[in-house]
Amino acid sequence: MTEPPAPPLTIVRPGEGDEGYLGSIGVAFKLWGADTNGAVSVVEHPFPVGALVPPHLHTREDEYSIVTGGEIGFRSGDREVVLGAGGYITKPRGELHTMWNAGPVPARMIEIISPAGFEHFFRELAEMLADGPPSTEDAIPTLAAKYGLQFGNPTGCPTSSHGMA
Repeated sequence: MTEPPAPPLTIVRPGEGDEGYLGSIGVAFKLWGADTNGAVSVVEHPFPVGALVPPHLHTREDEYSIVTGGEIGFRSGDREVVLGAGGYITKPRGELHTMWNAGPVPARMIEIISPAGFEHFFRELAEMLADGPPSTEDAIPTLAAKYGLQFGNPTGCPTSSHGMA
């Protein structure tokens, strides 16, 4: 009897994966939806000192973050926490959230996105910003709408990386 072929195996070694810049933080692509039959995608985000991700919500996916270095502040809805290396947090779809480097040194986190697909927003944004600011004012909002991403600025979300407004 013949054994069935092994399923595809994706291997990403430390330091491997394409990288880009998203405006305030970076992105390193580790697993694409094509690697997981669309179940999840995985990226890493380096957070330079002072980095702040604008408040936003996802309409199509949930995110799960694992801090791997430094300290990252998270606000989701009216809940806020600062996590160091080894801390985990869920960010459910439909809830406005933001993140920032909450410490004096660069920080980093792994982001698991479920279902996959939003990694393509990161790729397109990084490509758009690679040569400088977008050529039109509505370029980023148009791209965000394509991926079901909505921006907002709720009361209490940080306006700087040094604390709450």
